[in-house]
Amino acid sequence: MNGKKILVGVTGGIAAYKTPLLIRLLTKAGATVRVVTTDSAFDFVTPLTLSTVSNNPVISSFSDDNGTWNSHVDLALWADVFVIAPATANTIGKMANGICDNVLLASYFSARCPVIVAPAMDLDMLVHPAVKSNIAKLQEFGNQVIEPTEGELASGLIGKGRMPEPEEIFEKLSVVLNA
Repeated sequence: MNGKKILVGVTGGIAAYKTPLLIRLLTKAGATVRVVTTDSAFDFVTPLTLSTVSNNPVISSFSDDNGTWNSHVDLALWADVFVIAPATANTIGKMANGICDNVLLASYFSARCPVIVAPAMDLDMLVHPAVKSNIAKLQEFGNQVIEPTEGELASGLIGKGRMPEPEEIFEKLSVVLNA
């Protein structure tokens, strides 16, 4: 991982609490990490936490408060790999259907590097035909999908839908980057 450039996308799901742990693993392994989020990600994890563990400002809009442009194209072209963890049903649906209404999605559609998607959602959402179709589309587009794991979900239900643990995502990134 030493010297690798990893773009981490964070969407608005409860599993976002795990993402700082993933970022910490990546930075400790010598990777440079930049974070791009949807607005709803901040319902579950703070920009300060993400910025502190990544050692970089968090990008959540096309411009900063001072009007500085955050180029989604530069961000996407910078990355050796782009991992979206967690990836909600909402973001997956937008990725699969060409909807680009935030800086994370604009970065995704500009990416030339491998993209790894870690879906996380309730079990009934995960098996919905629309979500299954959207995940299949992402795979057809060449994205790599890390299967959600089974266990207790935020709803209290037990089943498949949990975002894989940060260590598993780290291992997948290591394989993709040959690191």
